[in-house]
Amino acid sequence: VQLQASGGGLVKYGGSLRLSCAASGNVDSIINMYWYRQYPGKEREFVAMHARGGSTYYAVSVKGRFTISRDNAYLFLEMNSLKDEDTARYYCKAEARSERFWGQGTQVTVSS
Repeated sequence: VQLQASGGGLVKYGGSLRLSCAASGNVDSIINMYWYRQYPGKEREFVAMHARGGSTYYAVSVKGRFTISRDNAYLFLEMNSLKDEDTARYYCKAEARSERFWGQGTQVTVSS
């Protein structure tokens, strides 16, 4: 499975942005998909998860502002009411039965 994230950019405080992640390869093997983010010098942290059955889960810091969705081979993250602390590099991840796949990430920068 290959993942290609896109949609990042510069956005004003309080603005919105929509990230996309396109999966290719053995897409049918994907069980769950995730968004993570990483601050410089820090480890990646969980942002949101979309389970195969449709359940969604969010980090406390983004709940109520971010919405994760999936359309077959595409994963999305709708981000609203963006804050300074949302500035990070965002990565999509796909989970198959015994493998994990990561995309290359897309940078989101929120300006005050």
